[in-house]
Amino acid sequence: MTCPGIDRRTMIINPEPSIKRKGLLYIVATPIGNLEDITLRALRVLKEVRLIAAEDTRRTRHLLNAYQIDTPVTSLYEHNELKKGAALIAKVLAGHDLAYVSDAGTPGISDPGYLLIQEALAHCIEVRSIPGACAAVAALSISGLPMDSFTFHGFLPVKTGKRRQFVKSLENEATSMIFYESPKRLVVMLKDLLSILGDRRVVVVRELTKVYEEVIRGKLAEVIDTLRDRDLKGEITLIVAGKEKSALTHSEGDIWDLLSKYQERGTYSERDLIEKVAGELGVSRRIVYGLVVQAKG
Repeated sequence: MTCPGIDRRTMIINPEPSIKRKGLLYIVATPIGNLEDITLRALRVLKEVRLIAAEDTRRTRHLLNAYQIDTPVTSLYEHNELKKGAALIAKVLAGHDLAYVSDAGTPGISDPGYLLIQEALAHCIEVRSIPGACAAVAALSISGLPMDSFTFHGFLPVKTGKRRQFVKSLENEATSMIFYESPKRLVVMLKDLLSILGDRRVVVVRELTKVYEEVIRGKLAEVIDTLRDRDLKGEITLIVAGKEKSALTHSEGDIWDLLSKYQERGTYSERDLIEKVAGELGVSRRIVYGLVVQAKG
C-alpha cells in the first residue's frame, strides 16, 4: 500500500492479517546530556508504546532506568536501519505503537531515523513528533550570533579536499551556520574555515548540558589559538557567523520601487513583503523594515 506523492524504496513487509488499526510511529527527542531535559509527554509515550527502537540500546536503557520505564527496547542504527526497519514497520502495520529514539537529541538530525520515517509514510502510517532537546538549536540560543535565520550543515566531510570544497560553497552564506564536529578534527576544521571564509566570529559549544559544559566565543584565529594545545573531548557544536552584508548595494529608490510593486498586488503580509524585497535585492531585512516603518509614519 502506498500513499500518493511518496517515493517507495524496496522493503519486504509482511504485516499481520485482519488489521483494523495501524499503530503510530513516534519520533521522540531525548536529552543531549542532562537526563532532566526530557518532556513529560516523551516519558508518557515511552511508557505507553509497545516497543522502543533505539540507536544505542545501552544509552537508551540508562535513560529508561532513570525513569522506571520497562518498555521493551530493540536496536535500530545506521547500518541496520534499512533491513530491520521493514520488520518494525510490519509491527506498526499490525497495530503496535512504536517510538524511535537516537543516542541523544532529535532523531534524524545528523542521526538515524530518516529511512524509518520515509518507510512509515510510504505505508500511510501516522508519524508524530515528540519534540525536545536539539544540540544545534540549544547551542545557537546561547551563541550570541544572529538567530533570525540560520543554516544547519551537520558534520562536514572527513576528507580534506571534500571538506574544503564544501566550505568554499558557503563563502557567501549570510546566515549563521551550525555544524557538528568531532573534537579530534575541530582545530583542523577551524583552520579550513579561517583560510577560506576569513576571520569570522565563531562559537564553540562543548559538552552542552553536561557537567563540563564549555562555551568559547571569539574570532576564528583567536579560538584556534585557544584550542591549539588542548586535548578536547565530548560532543562539539560549532556556530559560525554568516558573511557580513556590505553596505547598501541598492538605493532606497530601488527598495521603494519594489515595495510599491508588491504592495499594489495586495497579496503579501507586511512580514512576507519585507522578506521578499530583502531577498530579491540582497539587502538587510532591517533596512527594508526601516523603510516600511518610515512609510507608515
